Amino acid sequence: QVRLVESGGGLVQPGGSLRLSCAASGSIFSFNRMGWYRQAPGKQREFVAAISTGATGIYADSVKGRFTISRDDAKNTVYMQMNSLKSEDTAVYYCNIYQGHVETWGQGTLVTVSS
Repeated sequence: QVRLVESGGGLVQPGGSLRLSCAASGSIFSFNRMGWYRQAPGKQREFVAAISTGATGIYADSVKGRFTISRDDAKNTVYMQMNSLKSEDTAVYYCNIYQGHVETWGQGTLVTVSS
């Protein structure tokens, strides 16, 4: 069993920054892919960014150059630094881990970008 706990969401003004964290616990494989998805009100969940063990991050076009994903394998934690936030970034952000052909999701953390 794997458990994911997200933190770092909140209210921020347009142009501001936030850092999301997601800590994984339980049976964590040495190789996995961790990432972030988001779901805005009335929209489907969409991919934001992901990073595999030993690799660099991949990003949705909408966040390239503004978001940076990183991971600390010693802590089984993935981070996402979000800069230059826009109102359209408002969503619930979900952490995701894919390992051993199994996908696990966190409960989500709300990010609201508003003045």
